[in-house]
Amino acid sequence: MSQRMPDPAPRRVRNTIISADDHLVEPPDVFEERVERRFRGLAPRVVRDEKGLQVWEFEGRKYKYVGTDAAAGRVRTSVKYEPCDFDAMRPGCWNIDERIRDMDLNGIWASLNFPSTVTGFCGSLFAAASDPELGLACTRAWNDWHYEVLYRPHPDRIIPQSIPWLSDPVTGAKEIRRNAERGFRAVSLPERPHRLGLPNVYSGYWDPIVEACAETDTVINLHVGSSGHQELPEGAPSLPLAATLFGQLSLTACAEWLWSGYPTRHPKLRFAMSEGGIGWVAMLIDRLDDLMTRSTYGREWSDPELTPSQRLRSSFWFCTIDDVSTLCTRDTIGIENIMVESDYPHGDSTWPDTQEHVAKLCAPLTPEETRRITHLNAAELYRHPLPAPGDPLSGPHDG
Repeated sequence: MSQRMPDPAPRRVRNTIISADDHLVEPPDVFEERVERRFRGLAPRVVRDEKGLQVWEFEGRKYKYVGTDAAAGRVRTSVKYEPCDFDAMRPGCWNIDERIRDMDLNGIWASLNFPSTVTGFCGSLFAAASDPELGLACTRAWNDWHYEVLYRPHPDRIIPQSIPWLSDPVTGAKEIRRNAERGFRAVSLPERPHRLGLPNVYSGYWDPIVEACAETDTVINLHVGSSGHQELPEGAPSLPLAATLFGQLSLTACAEWLWSGYPTRHPKLRFAMSEGGIGWVAMLIDRLDDLMTRSTYGREWSDPELTPSQRLRSSFWFCTIDDVSTLCTRDTIGIENIMVESDYPHGDSTWPDTQEHVAKLCAPLTPEETRRITHLNAAELYRHPLPAPGDPLSGPHDG
């Protein structure tokens, strides 16, 4: 039985908003017709589990959509950490036309979307496939679906983002270039790949993929949790504790990629720390400056042009949902490095009240700072068009 709430009334548009982090729930028809014929029947498919609930099945294993993956528009008490059928979800979770409708209701101009359970946030499930050719075929099929079904019908509303092929960086680089040629502006890489059993960011393994991103102006999005959550003590409340520590995960991943040398070797390379908040960024900047000016611990920094904190500001962007008490550090972070997100349709999502939420968040800011955070930074980073003056989703100060 559906536990969805009625449609909300359309929200008043106070600002043009580009959400730099939303999510997709893949519909059942993503893979079967898009993989090569020899793999049909082997690609991920939706089946019923022993309780009669819809789950994805791939290589004999079942992967559930948890309720928090599709919380938008559902009665809060019905959102649990357990499988959720498609008919219990708001259709905008998995149907692109309904998603655009939900963006209109919420006052969101454009959205960058990450995948869900069936791929891992970064294609890690396919990289672990027992048959690498099947895994690669599924990766390409997902990217083709994203292009054909999500992006191409709505190029002004959807920022195209691919998942990578992680098991072979040379082939992975080719997939980055294939997607860049048809308009993809971002790729979701694992934030800490060694935690997935892959080589770490200091190994040199990732060179071909990083070089392809730098050459094609593809933004590397590092989504919190894309390499799993922290090791938690036995008996800990896993979901709330892991969610509490999102900022810690992002801080660690950001520091590792900064010290990997990739931002120095590729000055035009750009990273976005997705869903990690901004409360930790000023602290990281202070620590980096301390390393270089007072401490003896920063001597291995090899960038001849910029200090670590300067390179951080030139190469990294940060996403906020609700960092109300730490937005005051924006001058330290750099106002041009902060973007907003709605996280639709996850449990953290501000849908359908993102307009009001963002207005309160930005209340202490100047109009120009507000424009920067709500849409200009994301539009510039992802090379995405803004609404025409007078468009219903254009803020009153953007005409």
